[in-house]
Amino acid sequence: MEHIVIIGNGISGVTAARHIRKMSHHRITIISSETEHFFSRTALMYIYMGHMKYEHTKPYEDHFWAKNNLELKKGYVTRVVTEKQLLHFQDGETLHYDKLVIATGSKPNRFGWPGQDLEGVQGLYSFQDLENLERNAPNNEVCKRAVIVGGGLIGIELAEMLSTRKIPVTFLVREKSFWNGVLPKGESEMLNRHIQSHHIDLRLGTNLKEIRSEDNGKVQSIIIEETGEEITCDLVGLTAGVSPNIDFLKDSGIALGKGVKVNRFLETNVENIYAIGDCAEQQEPVGQRKAIEAVWYTGRMMGEVVAQTLCGNKMAYKPSHWFNSAKFFDIEYQTYGWVFSERHKKDYEKHFHWKHPNDTQCITAAYHKDSQKFLGINTFGIRMKHETFERWLNENRSVDHVIHHLKEANFDPEFYQSFEKDILTAYRNQKETATV
Repeated sequence: MEHIVIIGNGISGVTAARHIRKMSHHRITIISSETEHFFSRTALMYIYMGHMKYEHTKPYEDHFWAKNNLELKKGYVTRVVTEKQLLHFQDGETLHYDKLVIATGSKPNRFGWPGQDLEGVQGLYSFQDLENLERNAPNNEVCKRAVIVGGGLIGIELAEMLSTRKIPVTFLVREKSFWNGVLPKGESEMLNRHIQSHHIDLRLGTNLKEIRSEDNGKVQSIIIEETGEEITCDLVGLTAGVSPNIDFLKDSGIALGKGVKVNRFLETNVENIYAIGDCAEQQEPVGQRKAIEAVWYTGRMMGEVVAQTLCGNKMAYKPSHWFNSAKFFDIEYQTYGWVFSERHKKDYEKHFHWKHPNDTQCITAAYHKDSQKFLGINTFGIRMKHETFERWLNENRSVDHVIHHLKEANFDPEFYQSFEKDILTAYRNQKETATV
């Protein structure tokens, strides 16, 4: 019986453990320095907002792990000695493994800003970050203003969280428009307006220069690079993206790039060592996917795939069409296939864009300008069915087919009572204009 050790108890590591257990009687140990039990990281914001308690974010009862013979170890791994198949812990303990799965996730980016280690400066990724946020920003009396640095998904989540406690927020976004490296222009500009409508002080094209402190080592203010303006604040949220959490592997002999380098089978260069989830860097990315995919569902898929390999059914990681979802305050976002921003748009790519007059609902469909092949779609404020778009992408449907059959993808019947006719009219008008 082999001893399989998994470092990290996020969605990737826990999925791997569950599927290995379904198929084998191997000894399995899951290591985490964050929390004793697996919880839904995407639900962290709802704990702070009062919608959930920590207990509600745990998909499994605490007795689940012992019942399924899954060993849990709370500890921080400082070193992996691959020649001896040995893990060293911060407290001096060691643990032997036969096979090792690295699923250590991500950590918030820090770019060397002066003052970034002050009290009151934090990210929003781990459970400990949530605990720090409760201390740093329990209410608008203790935290009279917060500054968020970085215009991604974590930044917008933090802005929403703080706004529910009526804490004024200044949001520093380096780009000229929110998330414009990912979204087409119309969608990005709509989100600018939506963020501002929630009384967020959105500063576009703005960079952080430094964070200043009081004599007691606590954050007091920030300085804006472009203007030198000083903004007084009690909390600075650093949300300028994440990077793989792999510092402890630097002297291990495991090949590293930005993440842990893996092949299509999620194998590292060292025999019997694998990497999955946010920390894994694909040496041969699938299609137009990025080498590192810090996304919940891809982490889950990698956990399922590596479990098959560890149980004797060697399997390659072959994800299907790209999809993702998020929430920007009260606007839900979904994407299926590929819809690129102006910055990354392909030469062959054209877009059909429709926006409702209420400025909170829109779609953008991408298609090949010559073949008219449907390439992908973004939806805001409108729920669509994943399986329908998966089928259309597999069938290489035309954009004309997709727009005329959107009703089949409708997840919310109320949507089509209001918008179907408008979308079709806008689409036909755009096509007619293009042929004139």
